[in-house]
Amino acid sequence: MKILVIYTGGTIGMVRTAAGFAPSAGLVEAELQKLGAELEHGFALSLATLVPAIDSANASPLDWNRIADEIVAAYQTHDAFVVIHGTDTLAFTASALCFALEGLGKPVILTGAMVPLSEPGSDGSANLADALRAAQSSAPGVWVQFAGKLLHGARARKVHSSAFDAFTAGDAAVPPCRPAGRLQFHRYADASVSVLTVAPGGCTSVFEYAMGHCDGVILRCYGAGTAPDTPGLRAGLAAAKQRGIPVVAVSQSDGGGAAMGTYASGSFLVEAGVIDGGAMTVEAAYAKLTHVLGLAGPVDRRALVEVDLCGEFGSPRQVQGR
Repeated sequence: MKILVIYTGGTIGMVRTAAGFAPSAGLVEAELQKLGAELEHGFALSLATLVPAIDSANASPLDWNRIADEIVAAYQTHDAFVVIHGTDTLAFTASALCFALEGLGKPVILTGAMVPLSEPGSDGSANLADALRAAQSSAPGVWVQFAGKLLHGARARKVHSSAFDAFTAGDAAVPPCRPAGRLQFHRYADASVSVLTVAPGGCTSVFEYAMGHCDGVILRCYGAGTAPDTPGLRAGLAAAKQRGIPVVAVSQSDGGGAAMGTYASGSFLVEAGVIDGGAMTVEAAYAKLTHVLGLAGPVDRRALVEVDLCGEFGSPRQVQGR
């Protein structure tokens, strides 16, 4: 079995400096060589290092393309892929690869570390070893391997800023891949998508500006899909409707998801044409909307956002009432 490891950067390959942790060449390479000797035989490793590396905090949809390019280029010669990624935006990248790689028939495993390999007690070695094992045994799709757990790529979220067990994922009805007869890579365009959060008494004039200028908006609503009915938000929704841009509502709550129409107080969102994002995470909703906006040709973008492409809406129990 041939596994391609794609090293994009991240905490795992850093060392302590006077200015804080900074990338250092050779750490990940040495660890992979050690693990290759220690783990059970039966697989061969090759390494692709992205240059320049991706600073997780500065990652963009164009970086998602760079990772997907490596997978597509090596798809015929490798059986599985491990992507080493910074943790801050790892869940965004996992969701993005789920949508971009339609017809993926091999496992893609994302992992990283909360503590660099250069530091005592690092979780990097264990996560890498687990990811290599998962690459050999997992079903086709995009997965996140972290702290001993294999998580659905389109449902994963980072929920802790420092604990080793930093990621979780909700249930999913289907594996993290889009069925198709062959691999098709849908490249991301440089779309302008904003994520806006409602808050009690918060300034809502920003909604009018964003919905008047962006290509799409993710609206983080309360609970099952309610929001403050203010002139600013109404003006923004009117601008979005006039411009024909999609606005997708997701919930600020960790569980349950949006179910627009449950409460009368959210009816003005439905009337304005806001799309119910159901149980999608913010990460999945952002990646999905960016994916849909980048598609060429005559595409029903709203219909694509509303359909479950790769398990991003969770289990049927989670999306009831949508």
